[in-house]
Amino acid sequence: MQKTKKAFTFIELMIVIVILSLLATLVVPNLLSKSQEAKAKLACIQMKMVKDALDNFKLSLGTYPSTQEGLEALVHNPDPEKYPNYTSYLKKVPKDPWGGKYIYINNDNNIDIISLGADKKEGGDGENKDIRFSQCQK
Repeated sequence: MQKTKKAFTFIELMIVIVILSLLATLVVPNLLSKSQEAKAKLACIQMKMVKDALDNFKLSLGTYPSTQEGLEALVHNPDPEKYPNYTSYLKKVPKDPWGGKYIYINNDNNIDIISLGADKKEGGDGENKDIRFSQCQK
């Protein structure tokens, strides 16, 4: 009695590889776009946390930090003479989901917090789009 080996043929393996490749081309872009959406939502959540700390700063000290004092004013007292009753409002300023620094702008107590997105440059589309706290609230 002779034993026969059962195995896949080359054609069967190629068909499976082609089918898996087609599925991957359909699924992977969806997963990547969801990842970018999640990062944008995380940026908004972090900016809300920073905005809450800024509001506590203003409540305690009567004003928001200046643009020059920046978000670091939430961690360390930028001017002990100007802020004698200062307490720390954050342990550290978070980085945005792409590892960049948030930009803080105080224009006559109209404040905004901005993430420059994945490319860390102004402007851009898709994952490179700037995210402003003022737009997160909509």
